[in-house]
Amino acid sequence: MSHDSRSTIVARAPRVAEIAARYSDEAETARRLSPQVVSAVLDAGFARHFVPAAHGGETGGFTELTSAVALVGEGCTSAAWAASLAAYAGRYAAFLPEAGQAEIWADGPDVVLAGALMPSGKAEPVDGGWRLSGEWKYISGVHFADWALACAVVPAEEGNAQNSAERPEVLFFAVPRADFSIEDSWFTVGMRGTGSHTLLLSDVFVPEHLTLPRSAVHAGRAPASDARCHIVPMYAVNALPFAAPLIGAARGALRAWITRTGQRVDRRGRAVREMPSAQVSLARSAAEVDAAELLILRTAAVADGTECPPEGETAVRGARDLALAVELLVSAVDRVFRASGTSGQSSSDPVQRFWRDVNSAASHVALSFETTGAAYGAWALSGDERTNAVR
Repeated sequence: MSHDSRSTIVARAPRVAEIAARYSDEAETARRLSPQVVSAVLDAGFARHFVPAAHGGETGGFTELTSAVALVGEGCTSAAWAASLAAYAGRYAAFLPEAGQAEIWADGPDVVLAGALMPSGKAEPVDGGWRLSGEWKYISGVHFADWALACAVVPAEEGNAQNSAERPEVLFFAVPRADFSIEDSWFTVGMRGTGSHTLLLSDVFVPEHLTLPRSAVHAGRAPASDARCHIVPMYAVNALPFAAPLIGAARGALRAWITRTGQRVDRRGRAVREMPSAQVSLARSAAEVDAAELLILRTAAVADGTECPPEGETAVRGARDLALAVELLVSAVDRVFRASGTSGQSSSDPVQRFWRDVNSAASHVALSFETTGAAYGAWALSGDERTNAVR
């Protein structure tokens, strides 16, 4: 894995992975991360990674974050998912008005935000802000969040009704922990430790300075920062937050499988590690993980501006690459899980946990190849002369 050795977050990630692995069983049972793991994630600098420098943050890069998240995933997929989403939620908050940023990071940059990124609930305009009510499902890490960013469609202004062909305006609302409650609703096959429960708001007042238009994030228009991580459009970032943890999960599965396979013998007493079938299965899965990592890191490099695809391709290639990379990771983990035999299905075997996690996370809507592949194919077949540069 090609990591930047100068990056603090990458250097600290293995320690987070070690702690997360130690508490992985506890996370599975509790359906949320342990306080020790949350502290390790914060101490490593994940929450502050995209926070503006004006508030003590790192304004860091996408490549180093991707590498760090992948390392954490080798110990626990849920911890890597939480670390990734905490970093990206901080990036969203950087698009708030300056007064809102100052309030959120008044006590420093290591504030945990949980992002409710799909529109839900009801927002009503009132003097000085909005009244917000409703429920937002599948909010990872909401139990240890200091703030939540809830997304909602807002009504058109009077006398300025939106054309039926236009999309309604969508805003994010920053809500402090004291103003929201949580419904215990996360009962899943995999990714149990993410604690992706339901966020509840009941007639909460959100002042104007704690709101931001989703369109600003999509366009890369931060109000008070010209750092690369705050001006890159959303299409360049795509589903990086969700794909990066799965690199580590797949590597963790391979490592656990190698350890156990090295000790196994078949019914005739032959060492399984010496069997060509086991060797080829491992080689194919390892190659798929390597290929997936290259695709994911290439997307991160484009977001960082260190790689520039041909004009027009940028908006569609990254999402395609991430979805295909996740398919490769699923294939790699499925193969070693099947090769584990009945003994590999023991609840104490890490391979089955990684297998459940990878397959569960891969179902995320942002990682659908049917959708992202169709978008890429439509662009490539559009007849635009620039498609000659398709690669």
